[in-house]
Amino acid sequence: MVELTKTGIDGLDEILNGGIVRNSTTLVSGNPGAGKSVLGLQYIYNGVEMFDEKGIYLSFEEDEEDLREAAESIGFENWQDHVDEGAIKIYDKQVLLRENDFSASLELLLDDLDGEEYQRLVLDSLTMFQLFFDNEREQRTYLLKFTDILSENNLTTLMTNEQGAIFPETEIGLENFLTDGNIFLLQTPTDSGVNRYVWVAKMRKQNIDTDIFPMEISQGGITVHENASAFSMMNEDDAPL
Repeated sequence: MVELTKTGIDGLDEILNGGIVRNSTTLVSGNPGAGKSVLGLQYIYNGVEMFDEKGIYLSFEEDEEDLREAAESIGFENWQDHVDEGAIKIYDKQVLLRENDFSASLELLLDDLDGEEYQRLVLDSLTMFQLFFDNEREQRTYLLKFTDILSENNLTTLMTNEQGAIFPETEIGLENFLTDGNIFLLQTPTDSGVNRYVWVAKMRKQNIDTDIFPMEISQGGITVHENASAFSMMNEDDAPL
């Protein structure tokens, strides 16, 4: 029987048919502002708060103070307490980008990755991670190496990735094929702001609902609404296959 890791995000675990496959790596893609970092913060925070699972957060884009402010701004009031207690371990951009070499950064992580202390990991973002490498072949080699290390150490991982296109089928990168699952966060402009949606396109070893579901970001983080028919993102002719 496949073991699952619950995200604790209202509605998301339901369309994932219980959660993310344990020890897998899932890519969370979306254009700027779609909610990728919020999902990552919430996944780590819920792990500690709801499931007694410790988490590691790797940020190539923010420093530790930025992450604390972002977490607290959406209602994760105990974020800093969990960091201080070691239940959440942060490697921020000042640490990860200190050496312009992925092997050097990986050496910093190995002690925390080795063992049973941590069960969850977020890498935010893969876009910045890829700047370490000169070409696609090198990116692929190190990404495969890294995901293997994470799986071997029983970590269930989310990696965020910048998606330039609004509709994901127009921009599918190599990284989508190297991960176990693909979640796309979509947003479309409206007169009053944006409508947000989540699409779980792939999850190996798992039966999932591949419809597009509306979601919102509010105090407390992300909520996914299962009643997709109550919302309309696009005309039927334009919907992705």
